[in-house]
Amino acid sequence: MSDSSPTEPAPTEGSATSGVTVGSNSNSDSQGTDDITATSPVSDSNDSTPKTDVGKQPDFGVPTCGGGMGGDDPDFSYIWIANSAQNTISKIDTQTLVELGRYMVRPDGAGNPSRTSVNLSGDVVTASREGGFTKFHARIEDCVESNGIPGIQTAVDANFLPWDQEECRAWHTPMAYASQRPAAWTQGTFNQGTCTYTNQKVWTSGNNVPEDGSVDVLLVNGDTGAIEATIPINGINPDFYGIYGAAVDKNGNFWGSQLSQGWLVFIDLQTKQSKQWPMATSGYGMTVDSKGYVWTCSSNAARFDPMTEQWQVVPAGGSGGCMEDGAGTLYMSGGGGDIVALDTVTMAVKQNFPVPQYVHGISIDFYGYVWGVSMGSQAYRVDPKDGTLQTFEGLVGAYTYSDMTGFALSNVGTPSG
Repeated sequence: MSDSSPTEPAPTEGSATSGVTVGSNSNSDSQGTDDITATSPVSDSNDSTPKTDVGKQPDFGVPTCGGGMGGDDPDFSYIWIANSAQNTISKIDTQTLVELGRYMVRPDGAGNPSRTSVNLSGDVVTASREGGFTKFHARIEDCVESNGIPGIQTAVDANFLPWDQEECRAWHTPMAYASQRPAAWTQGTFNQGTCTYTNQKVWTSGNNVPEDGSVDVLLVNGDTGAIEATIPINGINPDFYGIYGAAVDKNGNFWGSQLSQGWLVFIDLQTKQSKQWPMATSGYGMTVDSKGYVWTCSSNAARFDPMTEQWQVVPAGGSGGCMEDGAGTLYMSGGGGDIVALDTVTMAVKQNFPVPQYVHGISIDFYGYVWGVSMGSQAYRVDPKDGTLQTFEGLVGAYTYSDMTGFALSNVGTPSG
């Protein structure tokens, strides 16, 4: 299944006729999000008990600090899904399955977003296939007055605001690439005094002229959106897509893979030195697991050991994204209407979870649920303990299979352990 660039019309901007402070807006062109259907019962949304055998709850800081998405009782858990055909991204509460905001990704109403990445503070950045990098705050209290209207104007449901009115957009960095796919945050440094993360950086990659034999990997300042480093990657066939997927390890180093059987690329966060290895099989999705193994996921699952620089490959029937749960299970998109659970040690398929339609993106939230994102209007939340499922309806040409919850970043650990 190819990552083609849809040629959908740009979204119609909404009008903030309700003049809200942290409130609603009107945009008749947006899609509704409160249409939730349950195919089987799930626990009450106020129950914060983990639903799977995830080995530990991700901890984004010191438990006495509280707050954020980590610890035993996360303050919030969102999944951010790109509406590629609408040129927006959606912020969905993973417990209530209610959409809490939708946002344009470029000032021209275009962009064709396809990847989102969530940092350890809960904020998101999205990369646009047609070029551009944009960050949004997860929490209203972090948003900043910028439009001259008293209070904070921001979307609170599927009705997105005009570009100049939305105040939970932290920054937008234009990038002139014909193809820009990857997005992956680094961990940053946890400040115990303020209970916040600082020095968070975010990786992306772009490609313009395949014939020149090079792609760019960029390191971006997470606070300002300023490009801090541009690292050309030479000696690989960039094709149109360049580097297709990206993730980081526990030290914030960049790992990127190509579509088809191209190259696996590594960049050291500190030195900016790069290495590359031929991929062992065709790639599509990719992730780094809790033990530091790098995975590429397509019709085969391939595991790369950075220590031995060796690959292991098994047929798995997948075709999209993948993510590990921190307890030895890799969940990946199946080739049909299912999610595949793979043992990360034996590399054997443990279980298949049926879903109503093909899902391209896979993510895990901070309560242990596994999410599958279709390439249409639906996303599915699966409890891997018993296979029960809920459906979120209201997306527009959805396409996301990167770290759309922040769980994968938390799962790999931090330099301090």
